[in-house]
Amino acid sequence: MKTAVVILNYNGEELLRKYIPTAIKYAQNAECEIVVADNHSSDNSLKVLAEEFPQVRVITLDQNYGFAQGYNLALQQVNSDYYILCNNDIELRSDAVTPLISLLESNPNAAAAMPKIKSLRQPEMFEYAGAAGGFIDRYGYPFCRGRILDNVEQDNGQYNTVKSNQIFWATGAFMAVKAQIFKQLGGFDDSFFAHMEEIDLCWRIKNLGMDILYCPEAEVFHLGGATLQQGNPQKLYLNYRNCLKMMYKNLPPKRLIPTLWVRMILDGMSSAVYLCKLQFKFFFAVFKAHLAFYASLPKLIAERKKLKKTAKKYYHNEIFNGSIVYRSIIKKQKTFFEF
Repeated sequence: MKTAVVILNYNGEELLRKYIPTAIKYAQNAECEIVVADNHSSDNSLKVLAEEFPQVRVITLDQNYGFAQGYNLALQQVNSDYYILCNNDIELRSDAVTPLISLLESNPNAAAAMPKIKSLRQPEMFEYAGAAGGFIDRYGYPFCRGRILDNVEQDNGQYNTVKSNQIFWATGAFMAVKAQIFKQLGGFDDSFFAHMEEIDLCWRIKNLGMDILYCPEAEVFHLGGATLQQGNPQKLYLNYRNCLKMMYKNLPPKRLIPTLWVRMILDGMSSAVYLCKLQFKFFFAVFKAHLAFYASLPKLIAERKKLKKTAKKYYHNEIFNGSIVYRSIIKKQKTFFEF
């Protein structure tokens, strides 16, 4: 079919039981193929899929490859013009597929799009991982319309009629992407394993001169934290490490060294806070992330040279030319409209 909804799963048998019926209901209405790519689950996920959802195509992977490589391997086996990457903890309450695909079809320069992401736990609120469209500041800190750092807004329709539906990144929780562009860029960066890989992909798309769009007409509900909970040292490690790798690969040449230098100072300050609070696991997570970044520099240098050959645009209006940490914590600006 033209569109494939691909759900990456790892030990999510209860999540599949609860949420995949909504994907079947609304995605099939949009004439999509529904695929579950299983990352070598050790629970009864495969049994649940075989016995309870036989209409779903299943791709089984031979080990847990994480989000990035798991999707890359699975999508090699999916033949469609558009991919919808969907978490196993996403609930659909309406057809979110058709508006996204229509938006991409009507915008030839657009490579990816995302819907409004609401919280399953508090349906009146935006959800942390995407909200109403993703952005970053000049030091690589991600934020969203509807979510600045940990401050999440209530959805009162304030982002339904924004002046521009241009965003910097689309959430991996529910992302529509043109298959041709995904393949052209080599998909996600396998080395990320999980976290920040969708922002890295979108940054590479933006550097090609293409667009990422937000579609307020489409809406999904996300549980969040189903794989790694907030406050998990491993999650912290992946976020810090992957952000440095992402910045090294994609920053404009003139901004690379000074921006990375400031970001490393900020990371050092945050690790010092963890140390003062005796949160040793978090302190060592940041320390290990920087060591891993240094160890990966030879590969990153080669990757940056490769990406430089195809980059057409380095400076993007969707990168906030300031610090959201400073604006949010020091100036007490808590919403997107205050920036």
